Amino acid sequence: MGASTGTAPAGPAPAGGGSAAGRWKNAPVTGDHYFTAEPSAPARPHEVEFHVAGRDYALTSASGVFSATRLDPGTAVLLRKADLPTAGTDGHLLDIGSGFGPISCVLADLAPAATVWAVDVNERARALTAANAARIDAADRVRAVAPAEVPAEVTFAQIWSNPPIHIGKPELHALLRRWLPRLAPDGVGWLVVARHLGGDSLHRWLLDEGFAVTRHASQKGYRVLRVTR
Repeated sequence: MGASTGTAPAGPAPAGGGSAAGRWKNAPVTGDHYFTAEPSAPARPHEVEFHVAGRDYALTSASGVFSATRLDPGTAVLLRKADLPTAGTDGHLLDIGSGFGPISCVLADLAPAATVWAVDVNERARALTAANAARIDAADRVRAVAPAEVPAEVTFAQIWSNPPIHIGKPELHALLRRWLPRLAPDGVGWLVVARHLGGDSLHRWLLDEGFAVTRHASQKGYRVLRVTR
């Protein structure tokens, strides 16, 4: 919604750095992708409506960001099947690859005592996330930032992601190596990955990396993985 090869640093990469692990991956010159830092295509706004945990949401999306015209099916499964935060949840929550902000806005809405870090390399996605957070009166609790803008000392009670599988396996692994070690000792990560795009192999890789991983749910071809230290 992350990518040089090899092991990425646990903390943020320097601002403006060229590693794909820090900035995910720029699009080829043939056109924009949702992981392009500065989309050149016209925005063409869209209204996206969805329902989570008994609440209705109406957020603004736009061309040049992930799943620009609808709530992505994988994100919908994640928000339906994972254990969502509650009003008593506090601390820092991370949304890796926020897109236009559906996960971040749901987290902020359900957990008003928490701070949500909405991380995306795409500046249009960050702007949309910030605007959508304002629409749900959570502007002061959602920080829509580039990866390098997350302070190195911040650890996360929860990490959420519909990760950017299409950046490639080495880049995806580097992305997860960057952020998952920043789970608090009692923190939990929630990932959703399509089975046909490597959900089961990612599960095995996370185990090999030393994380505790369970397949929390499966629905519509997607795996929801629960990850702990």
